[in-house]
Amino acid sequence: MYFNRAIIIGNLTRDPELRSLPSGIQVATLSVATNRVWKDKNGAKQESADYHNVVVFGRQAETSAQYLRKGASLLVEGRMQTRSWDDAAGVKKYRTEIVADRIQFGPRRDGVAPADTKAVTGKPAEANDVPAETIEYPEENINIDDIPF
Repeated sequence: MYFNRAIIIGNLTRDPELRSLPSGIQVATLSVATNRVWKDKNGAKQESADYHNVVVFGRQAETSAQYLRKGASLLVEGRMQTRSWDDAAGVKKYRTEIVADRIQFGPRRDGVAPADTKAVTGKPAEANDVPAETIEYPEENINIDDIPF
């Protein structure tokens, strides 16, 4: 049995590029940077960055191109694929990329809602100013003897 699965979490190095195939299917190409931090044998902190080419098809491609911008964090899940072609000079070229099955947007770095919040949620921006982390707990006291289990 063979298994070809790639999962990366990183940041976009440039805005997504959206194109259409002759069949009408939308294709977005992304470039995602990931990093790795470790300590060398002397105890010094080392850091390395890797860059990944990602291809997204269909509705996910449209959504990615619409909402993602350079620096945005995201999770990409898909499969590795290497393509080859001959360039204009006849030289064989190769490109390894992740063909995404799923893309999940990460948290926004600036923590600010989109400028046109009403278009996204149907509510004016003032109604959305309550932070999502706020939890309102009831003020009533709970008697342990009232719990049925």
